[in-house]
Amino acid sequence: MRAFSIFSTPHGLSDAERLVRRHMLARMGLAWLVMMQVATLAFPGYLRSDTMGADNLALLDQAIIVMNWISLGLSIPVITYCAWPVWRQALRRLRERRVTMDVPVALGIAVAFIPSVITTFTQHGHVYFESVSMFVAFLLTARYLELCARQSVGRTAMTSQQQRHHQRLAQQADRVAFWFVIAQLALAFIAGAVWAFVEPAQALAVMVAMIVISCPCAMAMAVPVSVAAAQASLSVKARSGQVSPHERAILDRATQRNARQNLYGAVGWHLLVTPLAALGWVAPWLAAITMLLSTISVALNGMRLYRRFAHQNAAEPWDTSLAQGQGA
Repeated sequence: MRAFSIFSTPHGLSDAERLVRRHMLARMGLAWLVMMQVATLAFPGYLRSDTMGADNLALLDQAIIVMNWISLGLSIPVITYCAWPVWRQALRRLRERRVTMDVPVALGIAVAFIPSVITTFTQHGHVYFESVSMFVAFLLTARYLELCARQSVGRTAMTSQQQRHHQRLAQQADRVAFWFVIAQLALAFIAGAVWAFVEPAQALAVMVAMIVISCPCAMAMAVPVSVAAAQASLSVKARSGQVSPHERAILDRATQRNARQNLYGAVGWHLLVTPLAALGWVAPWLAAITMLLSTISVALNGMRLYRRFAHQNAAEPWDTSLAQGQGA
């Protein structure tokens, strides 16, 4: 039986840590439940076409109005209860006159939700309730995985050298994520302004999509997931005997490579999608899905590191080719 996996609940968690985990899981579960309902209610809007007959178009418009009101009611718990940690942290950082990851996330939610509420009342324009609910659900999923990884790391003992390496990696990831978010927000508002002149009806959708893409969820997970995978591997190996300093060094190098793969892979993925969104080819809901895919790729890469080291014969020393293979 393994000591623990990357995302399972580790032994020895305090009551406070377990409570935080349960609250986050409850928020994530509710967001996913609402997201599925709102996405279904948004389907009639995708069917609308001006080429339809007048009677059918009028009937469909009435159905869309009703669906929009229901979607608004369902989205309110997501915006308030589920996204409350985002609002709290964003307001705290703004009071401190600091810009962190929560600020653009809160901005993205507000930019998509507020115009959708106005559209629902005026019955003119497009709503993005499904995009907002997707964004929050996928965001909370990423943060839940990040929390699990951090709690797993917190249950294991690390040498002082490993702690320094991991701290440097985390600082590097924070710097990259910060400047990435600043650049993405600037591009989002510039693209929105350009589309306001070219085709005003598309300006909001383009801006919302680009703000959703600016969420650095995968970047925030890059280091914690890699470190958790390494510590889980180390725990499994240590059950059969003491791990030598040489083996620890091999794993440490592989962890750094894995974390950098996660970080710069996430940046590359976002940079690939950004110009497509700026051209209006990526809808806000699709931008939310790309964010989820980026997050999943980080988790899978961490699992790959864990499997390559933990599943090796516990009686054999680690081979340096494993660490080199992480850079492939």
